[in-house]
Amino acid sequence: MNVNPDLVDNIEVRPLTKKDYKALLKLQKRCFGDMDPTTKSQFESQIYQFQDGQIGVFLNDELVGSSSALVLDLDEYSMNHTWDEIADEGYIRNHDDEGDTLYGIEVMVDPEHRGMKIGRRLYEARKELCRKLNLKRILVGGRLPNYHKFQDELRVSEYVDAVMDKKLEDPVLTFQLKNGFTVKRIIKNYLPDDVDSSYFATLLEWVNLEYEHTAPKLKVSSSPARICCVQYKMRKISSFDDFAQQIEYFVDVASEYKSDFVLFPELLTTQLLSFVGEKRPGAAARELGRFTDQYVEFFNEMAIRYNVNIIGGSHFTLENDRVYNVSYLFHRDGKIDSQYKIHVTPSERQWWGVQPGSEPKVFDTDRGRVAINICYDVEFPELARYAVDHGAQILFVPYCTDERHGFTRVRITAQARAIENQIYVAIAGTVGNIPSVPNMDIQYAQSAIFTPSDFPFSRDGIVAISEENTEMVVIADVDLEVLRRTRHNGTVTPLKDRRKDLYNINFRHISNDEIILHLNEKGLTDPENLD
Repeated sequence: MNVNPDLVDNIEVRPLTKKDYKALLKLQKRCFGDMDPTTKSQFESQIYQFQDGQIGVFLNDELVGSSSALVLDLDEYSMNHTWDEIADEGYIRNHDDEGDTLYGIEVMVDPEHRGMKIGRRLYEARKELCRKLNLKRILVGGRLPNYHKFQDELRVSEYVDAVMDKKLEDPVLTFQLKNGFTVKRIIKNYLPDDVDSSYFATLLEWVNLEYEHTAPKLKVSSSPARICCVQYKMRKISSFDDFAQQIEYFVDVASEYKSDFVLFPELLTTQLLSFVGEKRPGAAARELGRFTDQYVEFFNEMAIRYNVNIIGGSHFTLENDRVYNVSYLFHRDGKIDSQYKIHVTPSERQWWGVQPGSEPKVFDTDRGRVAINICYDVEFPELARYAVDHGAQILFVPYCTDERHGFTRVRITAQARAIENQIYVAIAGTVGNIPSVPNMDIQYAQSAIFTPSDFPFSRDGIVAISEENTEMVVIADVDLEVLRRTRHNGTVTPLKDRRKDLYNINFRHISNDEIILHLNEKGLTDPENLD
């Protein structure tokens, strides 16, 4: 299709945003037909990791071309790397701000708008980005889509030479050569599904002649985050002020030790029921809802005043006449996020009439990306895997267990999540007892911070652990840069080695209003009838 220049009102080249996802899918379908599209989680991860490298060309507000790239230290990769290795299977969580190479992993141009130099605009935008970031070069792994027509008569090196000598034309390689790229070598098995290229690719380089050799980048060797887990003693109190006084003490301790995060246990605010006086559990859970505004305002003030990000345990929150178990993340800059408990235990349903949430979330903080699994949620590995696929580096698990069996389930599965997902996991539980509050009469906990199990980390994958059933804190540093490097080249690399050709995890996007747990007389009654 030839576009009439008189009808072209505006061509814009800009970084893509999350709102462009649907337009990107349409463009991919026009360019590649039935090829597996970029998933929403991959696209959002690309935007989060390196938005400037995700570039779109818009013609009259329609996306007609796009490119994706990340920054790497090429010394960390083998000579015969694959696309999956370089692109982190499309998530680019291996993007390295301190790298020296801009690596292009995808370019698309709408077939109906070819001839308008859309591809050239994308390549020029990449070159400008390379100059702006003072990177040494751009590398791309280029397909050879016409090679299958000649593979019976030409070796791949002969085919590449013929294209370079302009004796043959290849739609990808010819274009890249015209844009100033030179062939460095041929890579085998670059794209596992690229039959047209007979699984070969060329590694091409564009050198930034403006690179400042006098200003070398300093390689980041460490990116620490300090975590404080509060093993909190449940005791009878007489007012919200008593509760606030105890909480502020621990926030002050965490701040005094310059913690970046402080984690409180699940159902922390059930302590307030010791002076409320409501004995019916279902009604008591709803009664806690009247403290929500006071609870949120208080923890928000603590996070700002003491300059620490607070995971405020969890709190029964009443919304649309339903009780949810919600963990709030109070950022030290004043922002507030929340994670609803997704898997509700039989006890929560029976005693409190709690309804499940339906949206796992990942949160951006000033010390990396984090996620929250509330107690029982950590026993379902899909949630932690979802969080890691969306960039999470630390998983916080506030929990409340009554005896050792329940604690053991949380402890062992939390450590399993750390190992299988190569992520840090912090757990914090309640101790003590409140005999006057039904279902909160006994507690069992041992709080800890877990790491992956590999040589750069603590022995046994435990960086810190508390005494059992004693009110105390555990404080330790975790290193996000060590985590990044280990995910790439650890003794084992479970994130990279997943058999996505064999299995996958799919999440449905549903609202909390779509899920209602109807309870019955065997302990599972409607929430308003709980007693």
